[in-house]
Amino acid sequence: MITYSEAISLIDKISLKLSDESTSILKALNRVTSEDILSPSKNPSANNSAFDGFAVLTEETKGLTKKNTKKFKILKTIAAGDNPRLDNYEKNSTVEVMTGGLVPEQFDSIIPVEKANYFPSKEKATHIIVDEEVEQYSYIRFAGEDYNLKDVVLKKGEIIESKHIMVFTALGIKEIKVKKQPKIIFFGTGNEIVDYKETNIPAWKVRNSNNNYFTLLGKNLHCQVVDGGVIKDTEPEKLEQALSEAINSDIDLFVTSGAVSAGKFDFIPNLIKDFGFEAHFKGVAIKPGKPILLSQFKQKEKLFFGLPGNPISLAVGLRFFIYPLIRNALGMSKEKQFRAKLKNEYNKMKNSTHFTRCSMTIDDKGFSNVEVLQGQQSNRMKSFVNANCWGIFNEGKEKFIPGDFVEWVPLIPSG
Repeated sequence: MITYSEAISLIDKISLKLSDESTSILKALNRVTSEDILSPSKNPSANNSAFDGFAVLTEETKGLTKKNTKKFKILKTIAAGDNPRLDNYEKNSTVEVMTGGLVPEQFDSIIPVEKANYFPSKEKATHIIVDEEVEQYSYIRFAGEDYNLKDVVLKKGEIIESKHIMVFTALGIKEIKVKKQPKIIFFGTGNEIVDYKETNIPAWKVRNSNNNYFTLLGKNLHCQVVDGGVIKDTEPEKLEQALSEAINSDIDLFVTSGAVSAGKFDFIPNLIKDFGFEAHFKGVAIKPGKPILLSQFKQKEKLFFGLPGNPISLAVGLRFFIYPLIRNALGMSKEKQFRAKLKNEYNKMKNSTHFTRCSMTIDDKGFSNVEVLQGQQSNRMKSFVNANCWGIFNEGKEKFIPGDFVEWVPLIPSG
């Protein structure tokens, strides 16, 4: 049996090999970039006004005071979207420019309308009167000050969010290169599993929660997930048949829940060994989820994860083994772990890593605290529902007391 840190080191070395593909930006939400996305244009595209106001040349305002004023002739009004070209420019003139309107090349500053002195009146203005020097480039948004040509908009290995698509569209980016989403097929196992829609079931049966949890959450983790259904413990040949059909397909990762331990009906380890998968590990010093296994079908560079059947053990396997594998395959950086003070005592075996369902809160001083919830058994789901994070109690320490710092991550990955 290996430690969790040893298991993660192995996972880092055997990443799935995923190709790149091009996609429309409108279909790119939650995909992962496979190269740096560079700006093909400037934003703003040209100098424009930050306020409704009047464009002037600052050189022509030098020396102006309340006692030494100057009239500037209003030539035209420019709104956002108007062509700023001036065919009738003359000295000591101005143009009214609305917010976002382009500033003609003859001018270099804006006088906000709130400071404008109209002549002869605001309603019939033909000029404005300027009674002070204007600082050069006042209220000007410069071309490229937000994004210049070839600026990095989004780095390689980043998740594309709606805010990025807003920028892509503004800059004229239509298609981008992303990593192919890994394709996973998931099989539940067990004679006891029945469809979740069943109402009156005998006490010796359980509704299928694992398939639904894995397939729905997996789709949020930048994957394509196929629900392979449930394989009965007494019918292992059906899994062998499913593997035979899928091994030459575009499936990248096979995942099962249950039948991975050492019991009479735990058929997974022997079946995949006979099929040609070579084990990287079987059994990791963690709780919950210790019987987890990882194997590789080297002829096709495909991987097989066997997860325990208890719902929380499954959740741990997905969160702390499969998710890091996916991030690595997509070229993403390692997930950041946070630290918080522990609110209650927690004890464990020294060489084991425990993943606990916790409640993370922020106290009056702005510090984060985590509380290990009651009901940490791998078959108990109430604490999972009430939790908002996983507390990580790493190997190398047995006793944790209130005030100790521990690592935590969100219950469900946000990216």
